[in-house]
Amino acid sequence: MTTVLIVASAAPKQPAVLVEALERFRDRGATVTVACFFDSAELPIDPALADVRTFAVPVEKRDARFRKALGRAQANRKLWLHARRNAWLRQRYRKADLLVALDARTVHTVWEMAQRNTRAGAHYGLVPALRALDSARTEPVGKRLERQMAAAAGIGARGAKRAAVQTVRTTLRKATGQTVMSNPAGAWFWTRAVAAPRVPDRFRSKLAVRLHDSAVRAGRPAVAARAASAAVNRISSAGTRADVLTQAAQSELALGHVPTGLHDAIRAQLALADSLVSKNPTQSAAAVSKAWSLSSNRVLHFDRLTSPMSEDPGAFLAPFRASAAARKLSGPRCRLAPAAPAPTDRPLRLLVTTLINDNFLPEILERYRAMPNVEVRFLDLHEDPVTRPLALSGSAVIEHLLAGESSYGAKIEEWLRPHLDWADTVFVDWCQATAALFTLHDPGTARIIVRLHSFEAFNFWPHLVDFSRVDDVVFVSEHLQDLSTAVLPQLAEPGGPRLWVIDNAMDLQRYPRVKSADARFNLGMVGFSSVAKDPRWAIDVLRRLRERDERYRLTLIGSNFNNRTSKPAKDYGKLLSKDLAELEPLDAVRRYGQTDDVPAALQEVGVILSTSVRESFHCGLVEGAASGAVPVVRDWPFFAGKPHGARTLFPADWVVATPEEAAERILDATATEERWRETGQVASEHALKTWDWTVTQSGFDRLLLDG
Repeated sequence: MTTVLIVASAAPKQPAVLVEALERFRDRGATVTVACFFDSAELPIDPALADVRTFAVPVEKRDARFRKALGRAQANRKLWLHARRNAWLRQRYRKADLLVALDARTVHTVWEMAQRNTRAGAHYGLVPALRALDSARTEPVGKRLERQMAAAAGIGARGAKRAAVQTVRTTLRKATGQTVMSNPAGAWFWTRAVAAPRVPDRFRSKLAVRLHDSAVRAGRPAVAARAASAAVNRISSAGTRADVLTQAAQSELALGHVPTGLHDAIRAQLALADSLVSKNPTQSAAAVSKAWSLSSNRVLHFDRLTSPMSEDPGAFLAPFRASAAARKLSGPRCRLAPAAPAPTDRPLRLLVTTLINDNFLPEILERYRAMPNVEVRFLDLHEDPVTRPLALSGSAVIEHLLAGESSYGAKIEEWLRPHLDWADTVFVDWCQATAALFTLHDPGTARIIVRLHSFEAFNFWPHLVDFSRVDDVVFVSEHLQDLSTAVLPQLAEPGGPRLWVIDNAMDLQRYPRVKSADARFNLGMVGFSSVAKDPRWAIDVLRRLRERDERYRLTLIGSNFNNRTSKPAKDYGKLLSKDLAELEPLDAVRRYGQTDDVPAALQEVGVILSTSVRESFHCGLVEGAASGAVPVVRDWPFFAGKPHGARTLFPADWVVATPEEAAERILDATATEERWRETGQVASEHALKTWDWTVTQSGFDRLLLDG
């Protein structure tokens, strides 16, 4: 009886053809097995015709060597790597009389099987296999022996080559590892070896990245920088030089370090972009995207307690301001006509738009939807799954801006033009993708308003916005306006958009509630999920208080700390977890969790803390103050010592510089229940008369209705 093994990488588009072939194999007395690289349930075959099985299984995480082999292998070879590990399949192909590749991806796998079962015929396709079965020719003994010897020799040669390559790789990996690069002699040798003459760029670049990574992991960033620099100076290709520096910077960022060669990598990518901007906008856009990706990495700005952007925006962004390609992204293209004045014969058409985050819009939407002289539409660019990908592609926006036109730009025009034609005023919340897309094309006579929150100032999106097409830019605080104009100088240039400072829209009337006497000793934080909130600063304050009085405790309101964003966030999270493990069993710290009823949570809080390193406004602090809790605000380090910051936004007695000052303010304000309630009442009155929506809505009326 003839045994046939058919190998398939995907379910055939015409199963009936396979079924007909299996029937012909059965009629000729053959036993057929179909080995699938997919779920065999997708191939409903009568068991009387063939034994159909799935044999490819997920790779075990602990099998690092096999995972690496899969990562290096080409697509068709991956199937063979899986096949040769499967005992069931090995048994089948060694006993088969006929081996059949059902599709192109399995041809290499069947060929490898035939090298190990030389008496079997191997064919691509069902028709040749059936024809071979029908011919029933007997191969001459001499020819068969010749083929078997050739196959055995080929297998041996390939195995020897793989073993040699693997040995070289293993040796090189060990010779360039952390241990060697931590040794001065080893570092000296490899720094010179990577700069040796006549080394191909391809090999030199890989070696440079490997040496840099090993030196960084060994705690020798200066050695890492020297090795990368030595290699780059010998590399002739501008693209390869930029990629080496970029990979080196990315490896340091992955470890949570600020790369010593960050600006070198950014400049290299921008130099490459400048050289390509006129002749190849696509490649130029890719280089600019890499530069912005490096400069916007969250390790630099969000997952540490400092940021180079806040220290000196001009110096940090200097490479972009010197780059022709980067300047072209935000260059003014101007509008064809000025925004039309508000209509007098019909309601004002107001389009409010955002991307995903509408947290700061409910009060605004509710107010203007209730006005008979305003017609409101709301557009979230993330809601439609068909157009959503268009709103999430920063690289496509960059390519369009460099090229001047693109199919992507045409799709954006088709998508947003009806909204621009309808609206008299477009209010864009968050200066990110939405703002860039609404200024990608001429807005017609629609008035464009963009509100910038703090997050965007550290991101690349505002640099893709054409502010010559924006009429008004809104900030929630003066210190945010200061930072934003330093990051985006075009905002402050003559002829630029009008700049507004309008507080966040908050309904604070629902927060004042009677607090129990026990709340006097309860500190509270609203939001502690990120490094920027710096909850460990609050714990430092708590420890100082409990040294004086163990009745003080801390309530953390909101989602748990997110330690999955980067290595620095993970490291911070470990320290925070250690603090909580010590203090929670003592009932000194309690996690309230996420809640939709923040006023109820704040009713238990007697002192509200803002311990962040940066805030644009801090709604949670203001809500706590409105509830009657005593506000204690850290002088946010990102803005401390500058013309505007926490000290100019809040009353002077609310703001402290150190945990010691915070503890003293709390001890003084909570010395007696009467003093605590009086201090909290004064804070509540100030919050309500300064930031409640009944007060701040007039600013939005002037912005949206009066212009």
